[in-house]
Amino acid sequence: MCHSDDSRPPLPPISGAAADQGDLVLTASDGNKFAAYFARASEPTGAGMVVLPDVRGLHHFYKELAQRFAEAGIDAVAIDYYGRTAGIGDRSDSFEYAPHMEKTTNENISDDVAAAVAYLKSKDGGSVKSVFTVGFCYGGSNSWNQSAAGHGLNGAIGFYGRPARSEPFIPGMKAPLLLLVAGADAATSAEQAGAFDQKLTEAGVPHERHVYPGAPHSFFDRTYDQWKEAGDDAWQRMLTFINQNSK
Repeated sequence: MCHSDDSRPPLPPISGAAADQGDLVLTASDGNKFAAYFARASEPTGAGMVVLPDVRGLHHFYKELAQRFAEAGIDAVAIDYYGRTAGIGDRSDSFEYAPHMEKTTNENISDDVAAAVAYLKSKDGGSVKSVFTVGFCYGGSNSWNQSAAGHGLNGAIGFYGRPARSEPFIPGMKAPLLLLVAGADAATSAEQAGAFDQKLTEAGVPHERHVYPGAPHSFFDRTYDQWKEAGDDAWQRMLTFINQNSK
């Protein structure tokens, strides 16, 4: 689990407002109904973001992160992974996610992301022109994997994702990737991230990698005062990546 109930996403450098936000239910192509949370920008840029949580699924950190993207002019929707097995319910620290995570499949996650992409492109979701994904830990590699899922993404961003989960998808990757790496991540070493970087280069997948030396897993958290500079930098890199790859 990356972020606890006490975690809070850093604030973006662009200070705007969310015009509207709230819970909703999306439906995937296989009929799965799953929880999501939307945030609409008061001054939209035309970009949209699908937020992919850590192993716990949709909880407060990711709902707030969707709001932060909206404040930066990016319409956003954060999604849950476990509609098929856990239904729509609480994802607080007490949620026993492991049995449900084990039943997820790449295909199911991709179907749910497709529903989120369709929502963002709809009038209700902001009629966005450019769609990106961002994920954390389990969601980091899930985000990178969407580059190969045929969603027509403009980019896929991952924080402390696990390269081994994404390497099989490299041959089909189309959208550019942004890799944001915690230098002291106990789950994924900087060497593993470097090897992933090299494989992406060899396959011709457009990508950027940035390592935050000494930063721990889950450093993108404004309760980690000592990593504020890294969190601010990560925000700037995301916004630059979105701007450079938007239509």
